[in-house]
Amino acid sequence: MAGSVFGDRLPLAQRFAEHLVTSGVERGLIGPREAPRVWDRHVLNCALVAELVPNGARLVDVGSGAGLPGIPLALARPDLRIVLIEPLARRVEWLHEVIADLGLSIAVERGRAEETVVRRRWEGADVVTARAVAPLARLAGWSLPLLRPGGLMLAMKGESAPAEVERDAAAVRKLGGGIPRIERAGVGVIDPPSTVVVVERVRGAGSPERSRRRRGQA
Repeated sequence: MAGSVFGDRLPLAQRFAEHLVTSGVERGLIGPREAPRVWDRHVLNCALVAELVPNGARLVDVGSGAGLPGIPLALARPDLRIVLIEPLARRVEWLHEVIADLGLSIAVERGRAEETVVRRRWEGADVVTARAVAPLARLAGWSLPLLRPGGLMLAMKGESAPAEVERDAAAVRKLGGGIPRIERAGVGVIDPPSTVVVVERVRGAGSPERSRRRRGQA
């Protein structure tokens, strides 16, 4: 099963899992109770989101934390160009250490997605991913400005996904997104499959700030 997801990079995925349950726990990136289920719940769960990512995509992982889902996606899909955005210095240090040990070509940016300097550096992405970062509307406000028109926000969610979509769909559309939809990744591979809320950045739409500036210039 895992071999079909990671191919010849399966040993690297296993090494990443070891990092999570050792130094990741020691340095507070994941809780100690997560260690026994780190493979299915974190590594494989995140890697399967690759089903929804176009070939050769430039991908920005917002609020990456322990490199989830960015590092598993990089392991499963070496064709992707990935940057991890994370504000906390201790997490950024850990990410650099792990990426170097795994020999991956991944950029790490210390900052927040909503910061102007971060947005300008990484905007135009094909895909923005996030896992357990923020409610859907707030996440869309941070993520959609990083996307090119037609790009996709992939928000990994749990059981709250349908309620969040119903609650925040109107706000997401005001922020420049299309109608949010729920996709299941890894059906038949893991149980339960990964739940992902997919939002396309609508062509010509932008952040509220940009929209106000355009109206002011008209």
